Amino acid sequence: MLRAAGVGVGDEVVVPAFGNVEVAEAVALTGALPVFADVDPVTYCLDPVAVADAVTPRTAAVVAVHRFGRPADVSRLREVGQRHGLLVLQHGESEAPYDEVAQRRERAAYLDARLRGVRTPDGGDGHTYQQYVVRVPGNGRPDRDAFARALRGRGVACRVPVKTPLHRMPEFRRCVSLPQTELAADETLALPVDASLTKRDMQRVVSACNALGGLLQPAF
Repeated sequence: MLRAAGVGVGDEVVVPAFGNVEVAEAVALTGALPVFADVDPVTYCLDPVAVADAVTPRTAAVVAVHRFGRPADVSRLREVGQRHGLLVLQHGESEAPYDEVAQRRERAAYLDARLRGVRTPDGGDGHTYQQYVVRVPGNGRPDRDAFARALRGRGVACRVPVKTPLHRMPEFRRCVSLPQTELAADETLALPVDASLTKRDMQRVVSACNALGGLLQPAF
């Protein structure tokens, strides 16, 4: 799509650094430069204000990446694109069947109502919960990695959704200020909400998280 739009050598394309290395790689394959903008701390998608700040005379396009089942704010990104004459593309996540999404939402609502030891996700804008991503603020105790190890020790299959933001990777290393991206990479943890989970499984997730203590500081 980038090549078809004429994006190539000498151009810049604004992308998120929070995951999706294939997006930055696709930009690089056209000969353009991926430029990283910060994410919104609630949706983990590109922040339109940060995108506007990242625009230069060489910017040709923006790639909006939908994250964890929560859509990016494409309408506001298109407003930025219209102001600056930029192409706005979307990188979507595969859609699950309606029944599966409904079951994920049911499990997410169960966790929302009962979790005490983490900051639960915002469920707005048609969230499909491809991943149920919580925040574990860390000022020493608990910290996300220790929290995750403790959960796994209690039989909860959690995972860190983005271990290394793209601007920290050797092939894309940039000296750029992305405070919300950095914080999200350090604090986020995906808890299971698969349709196969039983009520007992969900109870185990809640009891394991809540047993590890409460929040020590706001996540953002």
